[in-house]
Amino acid sequence: MKRLTLPIGNLSAWAKLNNVVYHGVRVEHLQNGSIDKGSAVIAVRDVPAATEAQEPLMIIPRETVLSLEAVERYAKYDRHLKEVLQAAGEYAWVLKIIFAEGRTSRGAILIFLLMQITNASPDIDERIGVPNPWTEYVKFLPSVPLPTFWTDEERALLTGTSLEAALNAKLNSLLREFDNLRSSTESVPWCMKYWWHEESGRLNFDDWKTVDAIYRSRALEHPGTGDAMVPCLDMANHASAKEKVASYDTDQDGNGVLLLRPGKILKAGDEVTITYGDEKGACEMVFSYGFIDASMETARELFLDLTIPEDDPLREAKRAVSKSAPGVRLFFSGDSTSWESTFIWLICINQEDGLNFKLAQTNNGETELELSWKGDNLNDTAELIGLLKEDDLWHVFQLRAVAILQDRVETQLRRLYSSEEAVEEAQNLREVDRTVYGTAMRLRVLEAELLESAHRDLEEQKTELIHTDVVQQYLGSARSTSLDATNVSEDEDFS
Repeated sequence: MKRLTLPIGNLSAWAKLNNVVYHGVRVEHLQNGSIDKGSAVIAVRDVPAATEAQEPLMIIPRETVLSLEAVERYAKYDRHLKEVLQAAGEYAWVLKIIFAEGRTSRGAILIFLLMQITNASPDIDERIGVPNPWTEYVKFLPSVPLPTFWTDEERALLTGTSLEAALNAKLNSLLREFDNLRSSTESVPWCMKYWWHEESGRLNFDDWKTVDAIYRSRALEHPGTGDAMVPCLDMANHASAKEKVASYDTDQDGNGVLLLRPGKILKAGDEVTITYGDEKGACEMVFSYGFIDASMETARELFLDLTIPEDDPLREAKRAVSKSAPGVRLFFSGDSTSWESTFIWLICINQEDGLNFKLAQTNNGETELELSWKGDNLNDTAELIGLLKEDDLWHVFQLRAVAILQDRVETQLRRLYSSEEAVEEAQNLREVDRTVYGTAMRLRVLEAELLESAHRDLEEQKTELIHTDVVQQYLGSARSTSLDATNVSEDEDFS
């Protein structure tokens, strides 16, 4: 669907019309030498160091913040929006296909954004929806070059990185969402005509990826509201926590405010930056924003998927009861690496260790699978690690986990390094953007360093665990049992 766009210079008029207040700043296009930084918040005069009495740099009225509450409010007088939300049903609010728990804003806001793009599209010859401040504001939002829009050749640059699997999963999820939206709204006459009809329909998968990219790259945790999009404030670019100039919050009336940080001053022409989150790893930065913070010296963290072996007799039962992400988070902790995973403990233990499953009947007559450890019933697999730590064989279980993780890290490193030649050749392909190539290469380097460090640390942990008394006794007992079984076989008379 064709999108109408407006120059960022026109945003001041929109802001004034919608009671957004600027104090000493404005939003404009920023060209920093050869680097195009796109839209940015710029100081138009000198601003002294912040004081408690100082006015916010920007005030955004609560009613213009796009939240779940706002979508519900707009739907009360917008018949077309209400029809789509009702047709989509729980999908619009929960997006169960991505395993969201509880009522979230994402599904509703994505549909709302899609409605505004439809409303403003020159491809649509009928007024769809009731105009609101966001109908115009979306015209100021630039295309976001997130990995979901990368070409096949650009996506191949991610081979061996943690973003490779995450991006594949995201694209599959978006496609399922798009198919669900279609199947749930085809019965709405105007949706069929302008979105889905073979000849007159204009909506395609790229449109859904567009609203997802807009939301993913601009939504923030708005105090008192939850995940939301804050117009004008979302034009502020990212800087690390140490370098950021401002922060965002809400005032006593629930309005969004952009505040100069204590100790910071502004000169006319300075850029006003915020942080998108210093805790985010390199993979998440590329996934959500399309770039890696220039100040990042490490990947910080990455997530690797884990699978239960196919020959595990309890494989299906373990998968059925697990509520945790099937993988492990590797991260730097000081000068060394560490890891977190709830799922891995299901891989490490089995029935002979004390793990058991049984079918139980619920109060409403249905049956459910119950998990237990040595007779103690567990409500969640997250409770398992606490019991394992109290077990006499805790060091044995730890050794199993470390061995599994080290093998998984080795597999990831082999995949990363085996793709280096193809990745290097790709830089000359016409389908590969130079900026994308640089971002992907930096991600590869940072994640390789984390994986190499993790492999060394896991080797040290494995060595320490092997030499513990518990593990030595366990291995000795296993060898003895094996020898006894061999002797029994040799003494057996099969004649």
